[in-house]
Amino acid sequence: MKRYVNLNPSQLLVVIFVISISIGTFLLKLPFATYDSIKWVDALFISTSAMTVTGLATVDPGTTFTLFGQMIIAFLIQVGGLGIMSFAVLIFLVLGKKIGLKERLLIQHALNQTSVGGVIKLVKYLFLFSITIELMAMLFLSIRWVPQFGWSKGLFYSFFHSISAFNNAGFALWPDNLMQFVGDPLVNIVISVLFIIGGIGFVVLVDIWQKRSFKKLSLHTKLMIVGTFIMNLIAMVFLFCIEYHNPYTLGGLTFGEKLWASYFQAVSPRTAGFNTLDISQLDETSLFFIMILMFIGAGSGSTGGGIKLTTALVITLATISFLRGKNEVVVAKRTIPSSTIGKALAITMTSILFVILGILLLNITENQTPFLDLMFEVVSAFGTAGLSTGVTAGLTAIGKQMIIFTMFIGKLGPLTLMFSLATKSKDKIRYPQEEILTG
Repeated sequence: MKRYVNLNPSQLLVVIFVISISIGTFLLKLPFATYDSIKWVDALFISTSAMTVTGLATVDPGTTFTLFGQMIIAFLIQVGGLGIMSFAVLIFLVLGKKIGLKERLLIQHALNQTSVGGVIKLVKYLFLFSITIELMAMLFLSIRWVPQFGWSKGLFYSFFHSISAFNNAGFALWPDNLMQFVGDPLVNIVISVLFIIGGIGFVVLVDIWQKRSFKKLSLHTKLMIVGTFIMNLIAMVFLFCIEYHNPYTLGGLTFGEKLWASYFQAVSPRTAGFNTLDISQLDETSLFFIMILMFIGAGSGSTGGGIKLTTALVITLATISFLRGKNEVVVAKRTIPSSTIGKALAITMTSILFVILGILLLNITENQTPFLDLMFEVVSAFGTAGLSTGVTAGLTAIGKQMIIFTMFIGKLGPLTLMFSLATKSKDKIRYPQEEILTG
């Protein structure tokens, strides 16, 4: 118990995550959670995928799990997306208990904040906003699905997919995900708006709500809004052009359906995990492009994963400044601190090395599977994106465990690394500088 108390916030967060995944695994393995018994590794896989809001699945959630099992998955998604410590704060507030510094530090780490101040208020906003958005989305989706499936099934499907979409999980209750709704405007708009809002980051949403003027917004919020719009637009145009004549994806669709499919599949890879096109039939160029999107991921402090869009933007801006011969990175009349650039580089480099290692090891255990499919699977797991070319269910037990570990690190690794690097060094000794040849 003493060791547990003495753990730093990052370590304690990992322990809590492991415990939560273990409880989820046990609940999903219960006889009344599934129609047919599943293996422990599959229960662990689904529990981890839900808690890390990834969306990869070794079994079909819609036909494998009962209503109880699907409710457990939805609950794990909600907890994983909004944060374990956020739920703990809610319980503390309901019980009227005081939230100490230790708890505030944990919340700070869980929500990827740079300071302890204001985290409790952020959690309150987070819950109020999340519940409101999910309920509204549920009502809109029920307009489409209640007439199709009836009241009970239609409402539950609307409820489940609202949670899955807002938390960027990508779990769907159909074997083909959302492919049957490829040209449905209502489903495309509601689901995409949910995961875009969930993936942009709670800090950004609160900033927009409080200031309501683009000029007054923080630099982080401005970068997220502009960066998200540009990336989504580029991705849509790219996929539309590459897949236009592909008979297995956009080729057989009407022009209107092509636009909807291109839009949805362009905005989904950055950690949402839903698909209206058959991922396994995409052109290899499209698959590689989607891998880049999955690796970059969503916004910092959001329900999504990846190295985060702002991390990629900071590195890009730093590179441009270096090529222009500038000593500082300036954007929108604001200078980005060198410590922020250093953290962005460390997060990106560590993530790249981890993904390379994951691909190398998985290629050894799954040597019968095409390399590009394995590469796509690892990047998807690390970016907690949830898209797959269809190889997940066929992985060996060792392969499944490797993807489980990848999803876990993808959710917590960059976050915990960021805060460990944020700790100031106590070493005040300085040594002489010496140049090293590079390039």
